Amino acid sequence: MSAEASRGAEQRGGEKTVVEVVYALPEEQHIVEVALTPGLTAGEAVRRSGLLEAYPEIERPLVLGLFGEPIGEDRPLAAGDRVEITRPLTRDPRDSRRQRVARGGVVGKKPPRR
Repeated sequence: MSAEASRGAEQRGGEKTVVEVVYALPEEQHIVEVALTPGLTAGEAVRRSGLLEAYPEIERPLVLGLFGEPIGEDRPLAAGDRVEITRPLTRDPRDSRRQRVARGGVVGKKPPRR
């Protein structure tokens, strides 16, 4: 099923029977609605979204999330779920923190405003 066909998902009882697949870049975010079919998994929703073809730089194996929580490609989906395709970190957050501390940067609580 193409991404265009997926976007035209039917509605049952006024509720959309779709899931969203999201891929975010530093400058932009792409959200594609995919028709929810019985047994649809996170991996299949990503494949149906067309984002893998549009962004060949997406690394395999896929690293996915559901509302910020890590999930596997075999996770069954429900109406309204939002599957996130994650990108690798460009910098280790622990190293970034160490560098801020070494430069005298404040880490932790912000000082009160005056």
